[in-house]
Amino acid sequence: MTVTSEATTLWHGDLISGSGTTTLDSSGAAGVAVNWRARSEGTASAATPEELLGAAHASCFSMGLASALAANGTPLASVQTTAAVTLDPAEGVTGTQLLVSSDIPGITEADFQRIVEETNAGCPVYRALAGTPITLEAGLV
Repeated sequence: MTVTSEATTLWHGDLISGSGTTTLDSSGAAGVAVNWRARSEGTASAATPEELLGAAHASCFSMGLASALAANGTPLASVQTTAAVTLDPAEGVTGTQLLVSSDIPGITEADFQRIVEETNAGCPVYRALAGTPITLEAGLV
């Protein structure tokens, strides 16, 4: 079964002084403010497309890891995944760094690292970012 997810952005004004709101339509989540200043200067005044991309990657990876660990017979107690997406306004997205911290009773470090790498390679968002450097640091707590 295929699933299509939708988000809508309503923008007003020009790039520099304008602003918008992105609504996560499929989930009914509240709107998120977006603007160029946050995107180009890194201010906390609004979300950025790169932050939303990071949220997609972090959640996709976490779900995939939970599934892979359950299939391995070592279900996780918890996982925290942070995706840091870097934007160079002249170059576009120049990379993503995933930082993963997991509590997984009964797993060896070697098995954990193998499953993390397999999960990352199989993540649909990871595959959508093909051609963009992605680094991954994962550890057990």
